[in-house]
Amino acid sequence: MNARDAVLARVRAALADVPAGERPGDVPVPRGYDRARSGPDLVELLVDRLVDYRAVVRRDVPVAEAVAAFGGRIAVPPGVPGEWLAGITPVRDEPPLSPADLDALDGVLTGCAVAIAETGTIVLDGSADQGRRALTLVPDRHLCVVRRDQIVRTVPEALERLDPARPLTWISGPSATSDIELDRVEGVHGPRTLEVVLL
Repeated sequence: MNARDAVLARVRAALADVPAGERPGDVPVPRGYDRARSGPDLVELLVDRLVDYRAVVRRDVPVAEAVAAFGGRIAVPPGVPGEWLAGITPVRDEPPLSPADLDALDGVLTGCAVAIAETGTIVLDGSADQGRRALTLVPDRHLCVVRRDQIVRTVPEALERLDPARPLTWISGPSATSDIELDRVEGVHGPRTLEVVLL
């Protein structure tokens, strides 16, 4: 018996006298989340939150123009649309680049699965235009393309669009952390710079 089996055996033993229908797994979880919120325009709210998180936001510019301004050696996942790459020669993550190769790059260009306006969060799910998690966490800069139809107001709305079986990465601004004295340090757990192109 391993540790997992031992823990589950203790849980089963503790629940042995609980009548069927009253066990934790049998209780229905209410899912009546507030989905009808109104408020500021979704795009304006998302931009406000992204800027508050110190992300750079470019609106209604061609992706190729934003990529050219981003500059440097940029990695892309296999499914990035070709029109996003006009005028540049990207480093393709196919076959997957090593951590050292990723670290030597200037940045990465991806799409996203969904963007949450109220929290300023961009969610990646590992789709072909987003790539694997290491691709978006190792390079120092991340340029992410968000289409207007991918923007939702709330987290519950985002969860409805996401597949929980996929590898989800939730990004709220550039990577940052604070020490005990509240000194902000960027780039510890991911890119120091997040740029978002809103189409």
